[in-house]
Amino acid sequence: MRLAKDGNFEVDLTNCDREPIHELGAVQSFGFLLALSIDWLVRRVSANAEAFLGKSAEDLLGTSAVELLGDHAVHTLRNRLAMLRGNDAVERVFGLKIASGRCFDFALHMIGDTIILEGEDCRDDPSTDIGSAIRAMMARLDETADASSFYREGARQVRALTGFDRVMVYRFDRDGSGVVVAEAARAGIGSFLDLRYPASDIPQQARRLYVRTPFRIIADVDAEPVPILPRLDENGAPIDLSLSVLRSVSPIHIEYLKNMGVGASLSISIIVEGQLWGLFACHHYAARCPSFERRSIAELFGQMFALKLESRERKELAAYELAARFSSDRLLAAVAGDSTLLDNPEWLGTMMRETVPSDGIAIWLDGKVAYSGMTPPAEAFGAITRRLNAMAAGKIFATDRLADTLPAAADYDDVAAGMLAIPISRRPRDYVLLFRQEKIRTVKWAGDPHKPAQLGPNGPRLTPRESFELWSQEVRGRSEPFTNAELRVAEMLRASLIEVVLRLSDDAQEERRRFSERQELLIAELNHRVRNILSLIRGLVRQSLDPEGDARDTIHLLEGRIESLARAHDQITQDNWSAAPLLRLIETEAAAYLAGKAGRVETEGPAVMLHPQAFSTLALVLHELMTNSAKYGALSDNGSVHIAWSVDREGDLAIEWRERGGPAVQPPKRQGFGTTIITRSIPYDLGGRADVRYPLTGLEADFSVPARHIEIDPGRAVRPAPPPEPAPGATAPKLLSGVVLLVEDSLIIAMDAEDILTRLGARRVVTAATLSQAREEIAREVFEAAVLDVNLGAETSLPLADDLAAAGVPFLFATGYGEQLKLPADHAAALVTQKPYTLASISRAIADLLAK
Repeated sequence: MRLAKDGNFEVDLTNCDREPIHELGAVQSFGFLLALSIDWLVRRVSANAEAFLGKSAEDLLGTSAVELLGDHAVHTLRNRLAMLRGNDAVERVFGLKIASGRCFDFALHMIGDTIILEGEDCRDDPSTDIGSAIRAMMARLDETADASSFYREGARQVRALTGFDRVMVYRFDRDGSGVVVAEAARAGIGSFLDLRYPASDIPQQARRLYVRTPFRIIADVDAEPVPILPRLDENGAPIDLSLSVLRSVSPIHIEYLKNMGVGASLSISIIVEGQLWGLFACHHYAARCPSFERRSIAELFGQMFALKLESRERKELAAYELAARFSSDRLLAAVAGDSTLLDNPEWLGTMMRETVPSDGIAIWLDGKVAYSGMTPPAEAFGAITRRLNAMAAGKIFATDRLADTLPAAADYDDVAAGMLAIPISRRPRDYVLLFRQEKIRTVKWAGDPHKPAQLGPNGPRLTPRESFELWSQEVRGRSEPFTNAELRVAEMLRASLIEVVLRLSDDAQEERRRFSERQELLIAELNHRVRNILSLIRGLVRQSLDPEGDARDTIHLLEGRIESLARAHDQITQDNWSAAPLLRLIETEAAAYLAGKAGRVETEGPAVMLHPQAFSTLALVLHELMTNSAKYGALSDNGSVHIAWSVDREGDLAIEWRERGGPAVQPPKRQGFGTTIITRSIPYDLGGRADVRYPLTGLEADFSVPARHIEIDPGRAVRPAPPPEPAPGATAPKLLSGVVLLVEDSLIIAMDAEDILTRLGARRVVTAATLSQAREEIAREVFEAAVLDVNLGAETSLPLADDLAAAGVPFLFATGYGEQLKLPADHAAALVTQKPYTLASISRAIADLLAK
């Protein structure tokens, strides 16, 4: 409400939204209300209690409802109260006799700690078999062929149940207005079919109550409301009648009904997927109040109708989305065979119109537009995309009136009034735009929806409009709206088009345009693997520490274990994180740790492949066995180790480790971390078994790896084991003598590599983290060799390799990408060493580099 220039109040129907219709403090006169404490004492009572209960409201306050209603009635009501489920539940009891001998129908619910009991006289209606009636009504609904006949049959059934003069199925649109989509009415009273009512006719708080209380009756618009006593409680609060069956009616709504000539009304909410889809709106042109039992049957029918409606809509949506998915798959298959089709808006528009009808299409890629059909002029697309760029990224946008979002669009709304924008990238923003032309149509309103109501007899409150005569409005500048089903299909098309764009773009574009779901999945997977690796290394560090041991020995021991994991990881990634051969693992560990003694390890068994988890676990176990044997067992002397494996009947892998010819074996006096790895890793990590024995003749171990961790693939090629590596602590060869350039963007990794290069004889190691730093060092220093990390965060070292090649400085690349690294043709022959940096890998790489 606001003050107009002439000093009068100017009001419109939105004033209704502020009216507390659930706290009017009164009930309708065809029943009574008792508000009871949890110990069944009367806290509030409607003023008409004496007409129903024989005692005045004043005499009932503070008395026990048990004495008033009788033990049997209270017992029945208590039991029904225990059946309440949920905050908005209301229970009913029909034909209950109270202490006075009078028979009532009751409704009861809870508001906070208050029991609300409402009663009305039990009618002598002919008994109805509720189950049979509902089944018959549902069967008639099932026989309807389409939505219109379904709505119409629903209206007929409700009219047959309630006897009202007119029953309408009233459906809400997105803007809150409602339209009568079906009607059943007695002859001679005219028709409201297809009439539209403005959103303001049903205030927002009334819509919320329609969801909480799906049934509402106004029995007589001329009846005086009955106040509830006392009006305010001890805290000064009125009673909350949100769930009340008898709740009185807003004076504004009463006046609204009188203006329509209605004497009684009844409404049943149609709730679909938790939202208010519409109403059964019933009008009678005289007072009318069907029995409580019959009204409850009508409410149950409304709920069943809503379920049937939801089922029908879901079935139609599923069929539509299935057809849309088929069209989307055809689009992808066609583009995969002919990539030039994506540059053809006419073809793309034809394909997309099969799922989302439109009159024109435009494709905005990299600031360029191609369009076909009825679209805005070419110069308008820049403004459209800039407006879209200001919206949330990665979300489709739809409107049936583009001019509401972009005022300049009013200049061409005759050809492109509505738009659906499908983003197909994040940065830069690219779009597929579908346009719908203006649809000029006439809307039949039940009265002028724009005419403001004026101040009237309700004081500074609203007087509802009085005219409900047909009022026609010609709607321009709007297209046919995009439906929710079409928006869901558009989201599916968005994913398909992103896939097409990624497939056809170059590597840089592909990175920029990768949609969020795939990117987030990769980040999560990477985060998971890195955390696992860090946790494993932290565990190795903690468990390898020996407070009483020599620090250098501890470092060498830890280096060996970490290098064992790195070797295992390299072998797995060589096969794209798939199964790798057991034999290769054994040969690699023997060569890596035992050097010249590797030939004393004998192997025997079939071609068995280990899945990545099993491969990493066995790498640690075999490393500890090799280490112990080289220090204390058969390989420390002149003995040998025999490793045999086989697959048993259950498909499990059985591995035998046997040492012979070494010194006499004694069981360890304490179980260190290495022994724990040998005995517990396979049972704990893989669910297998481990048995270790210490006979004097040599250590024996038997392991069993479950079948789910292995594959048998005799035809698969096995890569040769790497050449022997020096054992931890061995003297490093002096391969270098001058200054070496190390380009590495991680300080910790750079420090480790610097130590290794120094051990290999480098007089000095110059480190740089970026291209600019490295170029400054090259300008003032002569280098014997260079080690370049390929990936430097936001840049690569490839330009630096060109500079070094021009200067005649030998260099090699270092990377953690494994065999997935693809170097450009100019450097395809360059030497590449894998991270992490180890003395063995760097010494081999430097030796090959200098020899080359």
